[in-house]
Amino acid sequence: MAKASARHILVQTEEQCEALKKEIEAGADFAAIAKEHSDCPSGERGGELGEFSPGQMVKEFDEVVFSGDLNTVLGPVKTQFGYHLLEITSRND
Repeated sequence: MAKASARHILVQTEEQCEALKKEIEAGADFAAIAKEHSDCPSGERGGELGEFSPGQMVKEFDEVVFSGDLNTVLGPVKTQFGYHLLEITSRND
């Protein structure tokens, strides 16, 4: 079965998500931004979600994690929880 590891940043507005993405693309550290801004408890771990399989996360999240480019900041991805920036750190199919 496919598995992936990813980290994410969860915020409440698309505008904030876009602003944080620009900071990271300009060289800011993803983990530091997650610790400072993420509304998810994973922010304490730099946004690390660990390893998971399809179906363990919400549908919108899975669609990106199991199809997007590795080691690239992806998003904003809107879910019932808010807006996410995602970085897929590993995946096997």
